[in-house]
Amino acid sequence: MSIETTAREFFEACETGKGWEGCKGYCHDGATFSAQADALADVTTLEGYAEWMKGLLTPIPDGHYELKAFSTDADRGVVTAFAVFHGTNTVDGPVPATGKTAAADYVYAMDFDGDKICHMTKIWNDGHSLKQLGWA
Repeated sequence: MSIETTAREFFEACETGKGWEGCKGYCHDGATFSAQADALADVTTLEGYAEWMKGLLTPIPDGHYELKAFSTDADRGVVTAFAVFHGTNTVDGPVPATGKTAAADYVYAMDFDGDKICHMTKIWNDGHSLKQLGWA
């Protein structure tokens, strides 16, 4: 399987709330995660991020992505995905349900070691998204 295929399948599993159980087959054990976003400050592993995404779909059950671009830099072993996350907070979660909707741009930069993801960086303006949802 190519790194692009692996990345696409990981992206789909992660963004549809499959959690680590649905994502781990595409990743190295101990794969790391980073983001310059306060909402994810304590998340340092890809396992933790996959579980965080799964949990996000509880207060935002209609959460879904709109894929804008997908690219592979084979020389550097990096695949990027640019998408917009859409969803409405209709279920109580970190705060009582607000009924507000978010449309959040984000990018995944997935680093590969061989045929599996060893690190992922998420580029996302969490402050903007949390304001849209009425959580901040």
